[in-house]
Amino acid sequence: MMQDATMTKRHPIGVFDSGVGGLTVVRALRRALPGEDIIYLGDTARVPYGSKSPRTVEKYSLACQRFLLDRHVKLVLIACNTASANALPALQAESPVPVIGAVEPGAASALAATKSGHIGVIGTLGTVRSSAYAKAIMARDASAKLTALACPLLVPLAEEGWVDDDVAALIARRYLAQLFEQDPAIDTLVLGCTHYPLLRTVLARCANELAHHDVAVVDSATAMAEAAREALGSNGNRRAHAGRLDCFATDTSRLDELAPRFLGEQLTGFELVDL
Repeated sequence: MMQDATMTKRHPIGVFDSGVGGLTVVRALRRALPGEDIIYLGDTARVPYGSKSPRTVEKYSLACQRFLLDRHVKLVLIACNTASANALPALQAESPVPVIGAVEPGAASALAATKSGHIGVIGTLGTVRSSAYAKAIMARDASAKLTALACPLLVPLAEEGWVDDDVAALIARRYLAQLFEQDPAIDTLVLGCTHYPLLRTVLARCANELAHHDVAVVDSATAMAEAAREALGSNGNRRAHAGRLDCFATDTSRLDELAPRFLGEQLTGFELVDL
């Protein structure tokens, strides 16, 4: 599929998610690798993945990856923590190009940030039930202590744009109080869902208030962008002008309204596709 380094540099990066939250990964990619072309696929017809069975998540994820591979991407990013937690081995086995999930980069960044070894993870029910972050962190450092909590109401808050108001603060505090009640020594909080970077300010503020000490906040979108830069190495496209962004979705699903919040810029258009 990729015959030489020059050809590899010209190929786009592929990113997929169950919905629009993965556009925070695209946003981070466009900061970290501004010259790269990116193809984004949001499986908005079948969102959310977080409440579905691992088998179903794997099936949907493989279809999304095939769509990207058919467009000759040089790298696949799974901008969905639930898909990363449940389908990464299958996706890697089926791909001729590197595949980066959300969990491993987030786990590595959390371990680099923590001083006490006490790490908290918040995410969807599917991500938390998978114990993917616990496995990834413990594989790197068996002495680390991880506490995870599902926070399902944070996704609709991000989509409504209620990211730093009284409602967001109340819900964030209620969730994080449960987390710090389980382990008051947590000094690093992993935002284990690509919707959550939009709530980073309120989550960080509530975490610091509840912990009574500084809490580092790690988001998987930024961690994935850094992992992509490392994976591409000399095969990254370092041209001066901004790369192209092509967006695809399986359903409109408020895409025009929601995408700018997650992407941080206006979406110039998207194409509806069937998988």
